[in-house]
Amino acid sequence: MSTTSLRLATESDLQVINEIYNYYVLRSTCTYQIDPESMEDRLAWFRDHPPDKYPVLVATNEEEIVGWGSLSRWRPRAAMAPTVEVTVYIRHDMHRQGIGKLILDDLIERARRLGFHSVIGSVSADQMASIALQESLGFQRVAHLSQVAFKFGNWLDLLYLQLKLNAEVS
Repeated sequence: MSTTSLRLATESDLQVINEIYNYYVLRSTCTYQIDPESMEDRLAWFRDHPPDKYPVLVATNEEEIVGWGSLSRWRPRAAMAPTVEVTVYIRHDMHRQGIGKLILDDLIERARRLGFHSVIGSVSADQMASIALQESLGFQRVAHLSQVAFKFGNWLDLLYLQLKLNAEVS
């Protein structure tokens, strides 16, 4: 049985990160992006994620990347700096093996250690497994936005879930 481990992502991981993400762009409502992410845009995104502020993690099984997650600035306004948004994507053939929980647990702890006060998860309302995972780790539903996206011929609702970390803000 292989063991999943986590590490900080490097630029050399971006091709696989992008492949995992773009699989869902083309097939799922778990992202509202319509067109595949380019490598140029992925690199710019990665460079906007310094590991000491907005880490990007990869999950590996025997050195093979099977998922990734990140903390990102939630909104650009300075007063919202104590809040981050969490993102987790698991390779499509590796679901239901605890990888998402492993990544999300680690990112929550990193957010806490980095001094963030709150973590936001934004989830399409039809993504029940993602919602259940976040709620199992203490996230609370705080907003339900109706019909804010249109993908694959359907209107989609967006949920915001929040986990307050009770971190001190300096």
